[in-house]
This record gives sequence, structure tokens and C-alpha cells, in this order.
Amino acid sequence: MGHHRKALRTTAVGAVSATLIAGSALGLAPTAQAAANGVRFVDISGDGGTVLKANVVTPAGADGSRRYPLIVLPTSWGLPQLEYLAQAEQLANSGYVVLTYNVRGFWQSGGEISVAGPPDMADASKVVDWALANTPSDPRHIGMAGVSYGAGISLLAAAHDKRIKAVAALSGWADLIGSIYSGRTQHVQAAGLLDGASLVTGRQSAELRQIFNDFYASNLSREQDIINWGKKRSAGTYVDQLNKNGAAVMLANAWGDTVFPPNQLADFYGKLTVPKRLELRPGDHATAEITGLFGLPNDVWTDTRRWFDHYLKGADNGIDREQPVRLKSRSSGGYEGYPDWKSVGATSRKINLAGTTTIRANVDSGADGGVVFLSSILDQVAELPPVAAIPLLPRRWAAVWQSEKYTAAGRVRGTARLHTTLTPTEESGTLVAYLYDVGPLGLGKLVSNAPYTFHGRTPGRPFGVDLELFSTAYDVPAGHRLALVVDTVDPLYIEHNPSGAQLTFSSPVNDPSYVSIPLREQ
Repeated sequence: MGHHRKALRTTAVGAVSATLIAGSALGLAPTAQAAANGVRFVDISGDGGTVLKANVVTPAGADGSRRYPLIVLPTSWGLPQLEYLAQAEQLANSGYVVLTYNVRGFWQSGGEISVAGPPDMADASKVVDWALANTPSDPRHIGMAGVSYGAGISLLAAAHDKRIKAVAALSGWADLIGSIYSGRTQHVQAAGLLDGASLVTGRQSAELRQIFNDFYASNLSREQDIINWGKKRSAGTYVDQLNKNGAAVMLANAWGDTVFPPNQLADFYGKLTVPKRLELRPGDHATAEITGLFGLPNDVWTDTRRWFDHYLKGADNGIDREQPVRLKSRSSGGYEGYPDWKSVGATSRKINLAGTTTIRANVDSGADGGVVFLSSILDQVAELPPVAAIPLLPRRWAAVWQSEKYTAAGRVRGTARLHTTLTPTEESGTLVAYLYDVGPLGLGKLVSNAPYTFHGRTPGRPFGVDLELFSTAYDVPAGHRLALVVDTVDPLYIEHNPSGAQLTFSSPVNDPSYVSIPLREQ
């Protein structure tokens, strides 16, 4: 586990630096405007009397003679209460009362970090109570929105408080365990980012510290406890209540989000029966929204305002008549609209994984998912995803299968699925699957990836593996191939292969192995 601790320390240092830089920028940039725009800083008594630091922006000329729709903005993980000030001012200028509060456990707010637990739900309702009692807010028209942690809290609050009529969850989660423990594998860089940021900017509860410790240590005796802890903090657990309450829900995330991957949100979206919208764009965690936090033009925040204008103000702006699933490919500039998620990858093509291949564990083959934040940001701004020289990958540590050349461009949309038969030499192990776009010279650009871990298997006995890769939208040029690469080590994840372990992949006649590629209809 030594190399995992080293990776964690490196990630934590990066997280601390990023948080301090972002916090300073977001905190200081709008300060000069605060007095001129009538921002009021207040203390709100949250659950159990915990003090929540907050600020309120009201429409110009509000004199108490009329009521305005209310928007509540819980802060992101590790960021100060000035995070949304630029957006709050713009929303107030268009006729909203906007209340931003620092969630418990962070910065100047009291209490300890509850990770969207019951105290946070009670806090959200207390904040709404305070706003209705102390601002010209309309109790019939209340919305919540947020980025990252604020997004998750907003979704959960709408399931617990029926007064909330509309939600915009930006770079959030609906399944906490499905985000940082997908494929039964710890996403160690993502966890290290959250851990490091909270140590610098907040106060972890003893419960949260134990969760992190057990998570890093791969404590299987505590696995179910961690899963139960995460489910209590996931909007997917309360989707029936959310549907019953009827709040209109907008979800927006990035394809390359290394903290909250898009699959879990797409699954959640499919279970919603309320008015809903799903937007997915290139980028990593919260990078698609960040320019809007500085008051710059931003598609995510523009659609957020349109969402609230329609569902809180009743504006006939057409957002309810647009295709509700809105995607932007990582390879092209335009948006695509779909009636639902299942229509995104309307057709599929299988790559057969023929033959029997054995790889050895414990060595990074050179195929990797990249670095949290950095890699997907490069993909977002320069279309430079992680790359690998496919012909040079050592077959001792990497299994490789390739498709035929695409005679026409292939538009990958949605979730690729791997099905194979695995025979391990040990009872526990980890594999990571990568899908690459391979050009004529053999250079592969990462299309998607996902980890898979197993425990308690009988050495030498084959078993079936079904793995969803992270959803994406990527255009494969004509003349290129797709390649599936499987190895056992990736810095993004914790590996569970004992020293000297081997994994054998086979394709029985009665259960052939394949990877299914979702494609948009031409």
C-alpha cells in the first residue's frame, strides 16, 4: 500500500493548492462589487443551532411591497460563501432573491462536515425558513442550485423539502458510492482531492475521518457500512420522494468528471418522472461551470437561469419544449438534442474479444486514465486526452484487442459495455479497461475507461465480468480503429492484485467476449 499512500499525499497537496487558489480567486474577485450591489452578510441558525455564514442579494428597488422567487445556493466542497456572488448578482438583477450559504463544517460556518447527511438536509430547510422570514421571498416559488457539493445537497434537499420547486445540480452526484467506488474500486485520486481540501478548509467529523481511513485501507469488514453511509447521502436513494414532491430537475455534468462520473447521473435521470433536463459537456469536475462563477458568459449558467425563469417565474422561454437531453461531443463544437438517454447511443457495434490472453499484474502498462482534473481539462480546452502508443504496450502486462478500420466516422455516444470471462490466480484482483481511438501510426487517444475489482473468487475458476465504461461522446475519424486495452494498474485507482497475480481473459464459444460500442445513428 506504500505507493498508494504516496499517490494520496501527492493528490492531497494538489487539492490543497487548487482549493486555496480557487477559494482566493472566487472570494476576492467579486468583493469590490459587494457594497455597490447591496450584498448583505448574515448568520443563520442551522440544525442544532449551528451558525451558517450566508449572504443575501435582493433585486434592486425591493421595498417589501412584493415577493420575488427565491434561489438558495449551498457552497461547493471547500469553497467560501462568496463563490456564487457574480451569479447571485446577475440572478438578483433579473428578479430573484438569492441566498448563498457556507455549508456546515467549512470555512466560517460552524459544526463539522456531514457530507450531505441529515444535518445538512435540516440546514437547507432552516435556510429556506430564514429567507422566507427575513427577505421578500415568495414561498410558492423556491429553487436550489449549486456546483459539486452544492449540487448534491440541492438534489437531496428537494427530496426532503417539498417547498423546493426547481433544482439545478451542476457537476453533482446522485450516487455517491457509484461515483468514487464504481466497479468496487476506490477512486483514490478523487477521494484524496476531497480529503485534502476538507482538511485545509473545514473540520472533518470523526465519522468522516473513519470513512476515509477505511476507504483507503480497503477494509472489507467495513465495506457495507461505507456503502450504507453513501446511500444515505445519495439522491438516487430518495428518487421516489423526489418524484412525489415534483420539483423540476436540471442536471449538468462533464464527460471527464473524475470525481462524479456521468454514468451515475444518467441512470438517475432515467428514474425521474418530474420535468427534467440532462446536459453533458467536455471537461472535468466543475470545469464547465467555472467561467460563470466569475460572471463570464457560460452555457451551463445560462441554461440554469432559463430553467429557473420557466419553472419559478413561468416564463415561456421554450426550455420545456427543447429536447431534454443535451450533449456536446468532445470532438466537435455543436450541441446535440435527444428525447431521452436511451436514444443517445441508438445503435451499437461489437468488437469481438477473441482468443485467450493472460496478463501479469502489479505493473503499469502505460495505458492510464490520466490525472484527476489535469487530463480532462486538457481534453476540454485542446482536445488532448491521455494517449498511449498501442503497438508498444507490453503484452506481458496489457491485453489488447482492436476493431477493423472505420470506413466512415463513428460517433460514439453513451456507455460502452465490456463482457468477458476472467480466470484469476488469486481470490482478489483489479483490472482497468480502456477504450482508445487509434490513428494510422498506432497512437491511441483515450475515449473512456473504468475499473473493476473482485474479492472472494476461487483461484483458477472462470467467472463472467460485465463492466460499464464511463459514458462519453467522442467522434472516431474514418480510417481509425477502436482498441480495448485491459491492464491492472492505474494511478487513479487502488489496485487489489496480490504480488505475482495473473489474469486470464477468454471467450468461450457459448459465451463470447466483446465490448459493445454505442453509436449515434448517422
